[in-house]
Amino acid sequence: MLTSNGYRLDESTDRLGPLEPVPDDERGSRERLRARLDEHGYLYLRGQIDPSVVTDFRAHYFGRLAATGLVRTDRPAVDGIAAPADRLDRAALRHTLFSEIVPGPAYAALCGTPQVRDWFAWFLGGDVHLHRRKIIRHTRPDEHRDARTQGVGAATQAHYDLVYLRQGSDHVLSMWIPLGDCPRTLGGLVYLEGSHHRVRAEEAAGTRRPAASMTADLPALADRFDSRWLWADYAVGDVVVHTAHTVHAALDNVDRDGRLRLSTDIRYQRADEPIDQRWQHDWHDRDGL
Repeated sequence: MLTSNGYRLDESTDRLGPLEPVPDDERGSRERLRARLDEHGYLYLRGQIDPSVVTDFRAHYFGRLAATGLVRTDRPAVDGIAAPADRLDRAALRHTLFSEIVPGPAYAALCGTPQVRDWFAWFLGGDVHLHRRKIIRHTRPDEHRDARTQGVGAATQAHYDLVYLRQGSDHVLSMWIPLGDCPRTLGGLVYLEGSHHRVRAEEAAGTRRPAASMTADLPALADRFDSRWLWADYAVGDVVVHTAHTVHAALDNVDRDGRLRLSTDIRYQRADEPIDQRWQHDWHDRDGL
């Protein structure tokens, strides 16, 4: 059973399906990748990043936050096993996250690794710009059951990225990187099949300009679009690249082993296209974006 913010997804074949990875024989062709991105709105690239690069950063992240009570200290930090919620020092976590990890060299190295930056330069065919505002998310198991968050919850609601990036190019591309293995039970991203075609048309016509997330009710949105949510069991090193018009959301973390889901969202574009200057500062969850 898959849920998002407590809403149970319709698992019928016309409302739920698998995310399709890019076939190996297309990985080296820009033309075929661009055609696939235009058709599907996403590129699911298995093994794009060396798993050791991702795992090293995962260990760094949870190791730096261990003293805040986020993870159990009787297990290796890289495992990311959640400590009891009442042990968490939220002020200490926020300080370490926003003052040390987000602006730190380890995070910059991950987001600018050649397997990412060079890939975007090749795919986009020119000099590229990485938006400085890069987002890291960790989600506790069963956080959606917390009465303080239920209904608006811990899981990312359905949205498309252009809503938050209107002062720059609409050709900006997002890359979602699961920082560790991320099976569906851990709360990975899901994509609304074909949604970018409808969103792009409505944006062009001026009939769709939401100010924020669309909804937490993923089943109702699938009905409205008459479409399927696409899921995957992501492995460490996998990434998904998606357009600014592609609707996506996150599942709830219902992991029975107590693992935190960890991921990052980064955005690249051609350097010669308009850049949203609001996104050229380090991410903070109170930055108003």
